[in-house]
Amino acid sequence: MKIKLNQDPALTETQVQIDCPVIDEEVLQIVTGLRLYQQKLTGIRDGEVHIVDVRDILYIDSVDKKTFFYTETAVYESALRLYELADRLEKLDFFRASRSTIVNFAKICAMRPDLGGRLLLTVEGGEKLYASRQYAGAFRQKLAALERGDR
Repeated sequence: MKIKLNQDPALTETQVQIDCPVIDEEVLQIVTGLRLYQQKLTGIRDGEVHIVDVRDILYIDSVDKKTFFYTETAVYESALRLYELADRLEKLDFFRASRSTIVNFAKICAMRPDLGGRLLLTVEGGEKLYASRQYAGAFRQKLAALERGDR
């Protein structure tokens, strides 16, 4: 793959053009990475609305019909429901770990099998989360794709 940068002061915004012989998994992963780079979410913390880069989100969970997303330094409440965030982030590097949790795959540091077919995931910062048996298969598929280099 060739990478070419062209600086042009006449441009008002950055443009990305991908020239390829075929749209394959590698090209789709590049596009996904670019989408992730520009994706932002708003969250409420201490009565203020904050704009958060999705790359900084470790995981998202739902408790008592409220949705929260977690970074290494803060917790934000989201106005969106968990299923709305799942839809918005499905093409990015996030996956559903349980009925109430979405995890940023890129922030997982370690994993180990647990009782009942669950997986215990450790994300950056040391937080431990469970992937339920129902959703553990999706994690294993993402992990296998990563090992094959398909990510």
